[in-house]
Amino acid sequence: MYELFEHTADLGLRVRAEDLNTLFAEAAACLFSAIVEDLGTVRTARPVTIELSGPDREFLLFDWLNQLLYHFDADHLVFSAFEVRVSDDGLSGVAWGEPLDPARHVLSHEVKAITYHELKVEPIDNEWLAEVIVDI
Repeated sequence: MYELFEHTADLGLRVRAEDLNTLFAEAAACLFSAIVEDLGTVRTARPVTIELSGPDREFLLFDWLNQLLYHFDADHLVFSAFEVRVSDDGLSGVAWGEPLDPARHVLSHEVKAITYHELKVEPIDNEWLAEVIVDI
């Protein structure tokens, strides 16, 4: 489950999931639901693999989302499906999507950057919670 929330001139992403792998996948879906009005219009035609190292979950989430945003900005790719494996020393993820097609992909927010402001990844009761503020 994920949701967007307003944060001054920025936009917040709040994600809850049963495990870290799902949390990171849902965070990516949340990011692209902020960028593309309807993720259902994005085909899963092209996989992009992302490998990251590091033990800090917050930094891994930041880097994961930042890499996806890079592919959107540099390669003009939009994504709608994600698979992530988070380990003690890094992350291995695949994002599936396609090149941006303005005729089918209506853009919602212009996400300029992922920020460290109020970034968190933490266990709460029997689930995981992540919050990320993005600059729009």
